[in-house]
Order: sequence, then C-alpha cells, then structure tokens
Amino acid sequence: MPRIYLYREPVDFRKSFRGLAAIVEQELGHNPFEGGLYAFTNRRRDKIKLLYWEDNGFVLYYKRLAEEKFHWPKGDEQVLPLSGQQINWLLDGYDLGAMKGHKKLHYEATY
Repeated sequence: MPRIYLYREPVDFRKSFRGLAAIVEQELGHNPFEGGLYAFTNRRRDKIKLLYWEDNGFVLYYKRLAEEKFHWPKGDEQVLPLSGQQINWLLDGYDLGAMKGHKKLHYEATY
C-alpha cells in the first residue's frame, strides 16, 4: 500500500497530472515520483482526483459525483496522511471526521 496524502485546499480541476505533480513537489515538498498517492478536490467538493506514480508513468483517477459532495476533512495542516481504509471510505462518501473507532486500551498485565 502506498503512502496516501490528502491535500486539504481545493485545486483548479483544469490541472492535469503535471499541475498536480507540481503542487506535490513545490507546495508539499514531496517527490511525486516516490510512489505516494495524493488526493485532491475542487472548490465545490463534488470531484476528486488521485495522483500516483506507477513505475513508468502517472496514474490519474478522477471521480465526479452526480448529486453529493465529498466530506473533506477539516484541519490546519496542508496535507493529511490517510490509510488505505480511509481513502476508500472517502471515495465511498463517508465523513472521516465522524468515523471513530473504539478507544484503544493498554494493559501491563492480565491479572
């Protein structure tokens, strides 16, 4: 599973893979050729683009929703790391901020 990053700010969706790769490199300081998966959305949050470098070229995944909006996580950081499960939830329309698992417990002994 590649490292997955969600870019929080909306981007101009006229940008192709070159423009998105430039954002990855110039604004995030990441190397777009290292195999990370980057998620971008537009201002209305009804479109998503995923950018990924695969061996010898960029893969660009594009999804446009007919009636709904993506629930883009809020926060101060420019980029948010995601797990594979979280990116799938986002693409399926779930609100990542509302999805909280059980609290983690830590025990030193069983007795």
